[in-house]
Amino acid sequence: MASDLATLAEQSGTKFILALFVDLRGKPCAKLVPVEAVDLLATDGVGFAGYAVGAMGQEPKDPDLMAIPDPESFTPIPFVKDGLALVHCDPHVNGQPWPYAPRVILKSLIQRCSDAGFEPWVGAEVEYFLLSRNADGGIAVADTADTAAQPCYDARGVTRMYDHLTAVSTAMNQLGWSNYANDHEDGNGQFEQNFEFADALTTADRVITLRYLLSMIAAERGMIATFMPKPFGDKTGSGLHFHLSLTSGGTPVFPAEEDSRGLGLSDTAYGFIGGILEHACALQAVVAPTVNSYKRTGAVSTSSGASWAPRLPTYGGNDRTHYIRVPDSDRIEMRGGDGSANPYLAIAAALGAGIDGIKRSTDPGAVGQGVSTRTLPPTLLHAIEDFETDPLVTGVLDTAGPGVAEYFARVKREEFFAYHSSVSAWELDQYLTAF
Repeated sequence: MASDLATLAEQSGTKFILALFVDLRGKPCAKLVPVEAVDLLATDGVGFAGYAVGAMGQEPKDPDLMAIPDPESFTPIPFVKDGLALVHCDPHVNGQPWPYAPRVILKSLIQRCSDAGFEPWVGAEVEYFLLSRNADGGIAVADTADTAAQPCYDARGVTRMYDHLTAVSTAMNQLGWSNYANDHEDGNGQFEQNFEFADALTTADRVITLRYLLSMIAAERGMIATFMPKPFGDKTGSGLHFHLSLTSGGTPVFPAEEDSRGLGLSDTAYGFIGGILEHACALQAVVAPTVNSYKRTGAVSTSSGASWAPRLPTYGGNDRTHYIRVPDSDRIEMRGGDGSANPYLAIAAALGAGIDGIKRSTDPGAVGQGVSTRTLPPTLLHAIEDFETDPLVTGVLDTAGPGVAEYFARVKREEFFAYHSSVSAWELDQYLTAF
């Protein structure tokens, strides 16, 4: 492994390596390692005080997290800084993979898929806003001319952000990700830049890498790239939609020549859909894991006229109002997740629910409907309550070791009540002189 990483660094002209992983919240954590220490990095990893990292299931007294690099994820990023590269790592403690590490959790779910006879493939749509700070500390759309009521796909909005969008596109193509489209999304200042699907782990790594690249490239131009689900109350929120498919021995298993429901899907695909829909309310705690997430899924409308966020756990064909959209017979699109989602956990949870649905031949219900008439959780607290009572979804987080789901629920409940205890501008407007 040492020679592999060293060779990659030498071939790419790398001078420094960001040894990176994320915590349960998705915060990117890294140490900057000089190439002269690449062999030590590859064999021993690099140490972190786990409690200082954030939500990683550790206390100050606990032993170090050792981030062990995965050479397959080595990514030169000279367009950020000359000679810089990034490598995704799997945190270990005392020589064992740390069960609270999101990448470790996803790898365990990929193994579960393999045990069931499947290889999971994932595409991701990363939506984000480009913003600036006002003199008073507030936020505004970075492009001051981006004021249209329906700005989606506006050629002028894309052109005004040409330098930023093309820099990101060029970076993705240099990395071999095959960027195939860059567009202005439905909110003012909102964009999406697409890359081709890959195996589940590679796509999750790329989502984290892309968030980092977008943040750094935007900052070079004095902008803030945010993946916050809903930074503006009257604008469309940012989703993180996942396109999911399975193969078996390299052969796609979702398409079917005969399908009485009319979507061109196999019984395996319908079982997969049924599993996700059955657990959708609990899944929301993982794929929409912040207080702000529920300002997006709870939105009735926006200035553009639509929220583009599902409110019911339903499925349908090429229809973006459903929790699961089926754009073609090769894949399904899961639309409940948002920009705050940790891609490792979100993909793992979706795969866990889907594989369980296949094993139990879960019926997703009629096309245009679903297995439940319940609405999705209205707040993060409701989502956590659904999560805690769903042994399948909690079991996904515990797949690499016990206690992770309980810890995750506690962290998120504390997050909700920290928000709930703060006094908002809305409360002052409503109550200050009302009585």
